[in-house]
Amino acid sequence: MNYDVNKTWHSLDSNEVVRLLESDAQKGISAEKAQERLQQFGPNVLSAKKGKGPLLRFLLQFHQPLVYILIAAVVVTGFLGEWVDAGVIFAVVFINGIVGFLQESKALRALDALAKAMRASARVVRDGKTREINADNLVPGDIVLLKSGEKVPADIRLIHEHELRVDESALTGESVPVEKQLDVLNENVVLADRKNMAFASTLVTYGQCRGIVIGTGNQTEIGQISKLISEAEELATPLSRKMDHFSRILLYVIMGLATVSFFAGLHRGHSLEDTFMAAVALAVAAIPEGLPAAFTIILAIGVSRMAKRNAIIRKLPAVETLGSTTVVCSDKTGTLTVNKMTVQEIVAGGERFTVSGVGYQPHGKFLSSGGEAITQLSENLKQCLLAGLLCNDSVLVEEAGVWNVEGDP
Repeated sequence: MNYDVNKTWHSLDSNEVVRLLESDAQKGISAEKAQERLQQFGPNVLSAKKGKGPLLRFLLQFHQPLVYILIAAVVVTGFLGEWVDAGVIFAVVFINGIVGFLQESKALRALDALAKAMRASARVVRDGKTREINADNLVPGDIVLLKSGEKVPADIRLIHEHELRVDESALTGESVPVEKQLDVLNENVVLADRKNMAFASTLVTYGQCRGIVIGTGNQTEIGQISKLISEAEELATPLSRKMDHFSRILLYVIMGLATVSFFAGLHRGHSLEDTFMAAVALAVAAIPEGLPAAFTIILAIGVSRMAKRNAIIRKLPAVETLGSTTVVCSDKTGTLTVNKMTVQEIVAGGERFTVSGVGYQPHGKFLSSGGEAITQLSENLKQCLLAGLLCNDSVLVEEAGVWNVEGDP
């Protein structure tokens, strides 16, 4: 099989793509060949970034300059026999670590649940027969059948399509479904304009198609994005940078004052032991042990509020970056609205009707032009609604109390 991960499949005729991938546009590949390619290319899943273990994630909660100072204060106060002070400071540090660890674990579980929910099935043609398989088992050369409401399981080159429109917002940010076609395109056409292709993680909103898989797993366009994200450098948030800077300055000031106090005591003739303990006591008293706790509580409240709005925050400091945002750039209205198109008025047979209700929830009334509720639908309105019902393949579905449309509304 002549497979090249960097090949510009959109610039090739669909028949040429089928020939290069040693497939058949009508019969697909054999089950044996599919198994061989599964061994060669691996499953159609994105490689998960190796995460940190629970112990390491817990220990990293204490990886902050101010916490280092507090830990040192616990050791010194314990050494001086001030067990109450040592216990209070240790409790603050430990609770701070537990809150951060629990929040991060909760976010990781939510992300894992989202990843599992994204796994889907796919209709393929193998050995001339249409069958439904787990999308994880798709391989290059598979012939995939798609219809309205289905998620594209891999990157495919279209072979046949009928009125196909695909929502590519997850990949390109374009909120309006893209109308597809089969024409051969120029090699240099950008991703958003590759209209003879359908990409993994996008959604078919209208029509049907038959296509051949040209990329699976990490070789898909969404896989390349996932790879870039996993390689991205983790940057400190503005608040955490300020906290680190403040902690270092505070450390230098405290150590400086303690040192001055120590030598001043010696100069006045006090014993070495008394002078040292006084300097240590001054250093411990100057440390704001309540600051990390307050810092964590504030961020935890922010995370809680975001969670109520269905936003998953993996790490506590990340919620602060939203508060530092001064400009939001957006090019499409669909990005800023709920992107739900609904009928507000109907004109049928010379009559005008108003439709009440919000979004896709099946609650509302038909109102006459005078604003009165209609209990008996007129024949004109019935015929108009019947035409709308028969001329689309969208379905209204409810999930966890939220109503959405599968297909083109």
